[in-house]
Amino acid sequence: EVRLVESGGGLVQPGGSLTLSCAASGFPFNYAAMSWVRQAPGKGLEWVSSAFTGGSKYYADSVKGRFTISRDNAKNTVYLQMNSLKTEDTAMYYCAKGDARVIRDSDLTRGQGTQVTVSS
Repeated sequence: EVRLVESGGGLVQPGGSLTLSCAASGFPFNYAAMSWVRQAPGKGLEWVSSAFTGGSKYYADSVKGRFTISRDNAKNTVYLQMNSLKTEDTAMYYCAKGDARVIRDSDLTRGQGTQVTVSS
């Protein structure tokens, strides 16, 4: 059974930083692309970033230069380092298995999410 467990969310002031973690199990993590997606109140899922096994990483324009995705294959964990946070980054953040850009939302395997709130 695929299991994804996110952690690290919280309340942070604009300009602050947070690092999210996602512990994965139930599938061969080393061979899987991993993504982060988010959902703001009243909006649909938004792709944030993806990391591939070959080392390639991709970012949405809205977070490019501020967020960094990384993965530790020894720990079956993917991270999202978020710097220079803005109020518009407020959302529930989900870790997802695969390249979320090409998977239908209804077919996306994701965790329970971790809330990030950016507010002064």
